[in-house]
Amino acid sequence: MIDHLPYGVFRTPGREPRCAARFGDHLIDLYAAESAGAVEAGGTLRARSLNDLMSAGPDVWSSVRRQLLNRPPLDHLVPLSEVELLLPFEVADYVDFYSSEHHAGNVGQIFRPGQPPLLPNWKQLPIGYHGRAGTVVVSGTPVVRPGGLLGAGVVGPSQRLDIEAEIGFVVGIDSTLGRPVPIEEFHRAVFGVVVVNDWSARDIQAFEYQPLGPFLGKSFATSVSAWVTPLEALASAWTPAPPQDPPVVPHLNDDPHHGLDLRLTVTWNGVEVSHPPFASMYWTPAQQLAHMTSNGATLRTGDLFASGTVSGPQRGEVGSFLELTWGGTEPVELGAESRTFLLDGDTVVISATAPGADGGTIRLGEVSGTVLPAVI
Repeated sequence: MIDHLPYGVFRTPGREPRCAARFGDHLIDLYAAESAGAVEAGGTLRARSLNDLMSAGPDVWSSVRRQLLNRPPLDHLVPLSEVELLLPFEVADYVDFYSSEHHAGNVGQIFRPGQPPLLPNWKQLPIGYHGRAGTVVVSGTPVVRPGGLLGAGVVGPSQRLDIEAEIGFVVGIDSTLGRPVPIEEFHRAVFGVVVVNDWSARDIQAFEYQPLGPFLGKSFATSVSAWVTPLEALASAWTPAPPQDPPVVPHLNDDPHHGLDLRLTVTWNGVEVSHPPFASMYWTPAQQLAHMTSNGATLRTGDLFASGTVSGPQRGEVGSFLELTWGGTEPVELGAESRTFLLDGDTVVISATAPGADGGTIRLGEVSGTVLPAVI
């Protein structure tokens, strides 16, 4: 765990939220550590969220991490069992991509049978959409079943509630309006990584998504892990990404063309049902960042961009239940019960691991959520 040291925010009774770094079954109270002079971070660790640290830039990120690795302030440990974990950063904007060729192909076959699985532009650019920052919630937050328009004149609770197992990237520093962020600046712009569950109402989505794409079928809740893994901690996880054909346009030309070797696990009511491989993603995180600013749109501290559903080539590697049950036609056995889509009371946990230094394994913060009944 000492080579990981993910960041988060916690609260104890009677105190304001404080920044922390995880240390095994404890956390390091970074507010107390900086106040005592055990860590020097220019006051950024005495804030109520990670945003001050994130906005300080990569030199400060590296300095703080180096101090924690070399001399962890163990006088300021707090047991995890005694704290409430909060959303670790204030989300500025939220963008969700659609970067797995396997997922896009599966969804194309399910939603558009008899037509080409991939739309003509899919391999030309990383497809994405703008989500709602205000409905990004921390792991463990219950998710209320959404309601909406399920078909022509039909309104009611979603009957095809789903998950999307994703990886999210948290932006640290602002950029200048009108200036695209070059692909080579990815490592200076991105502070860290979270595990994401982009909850999805497939019936609402299917009725609304043409011609402009996702809207209410996606905007009701996106869960993120309580711990942000510093990008520096994943130095051993970079791996060659799948080849791209046709060749990409210049602003998407990343050299080296690398993704992350993250291995996800999806657990549904305590049963492991899938193991999506992030290394199979067609579009890389650096390409996503470069593309979403290629028109001059700004980055802001706290921006979150998610990878899109992570799916591999096998049924046991998909990141959504839409794919796992092939549109609800092939139920999944969960012990004595079977499921196609989520029922009220169901709990989903998504976890992820990465190669660490010296052959070790880094376990990213998991993201969990339980479905509550609709209120309409």
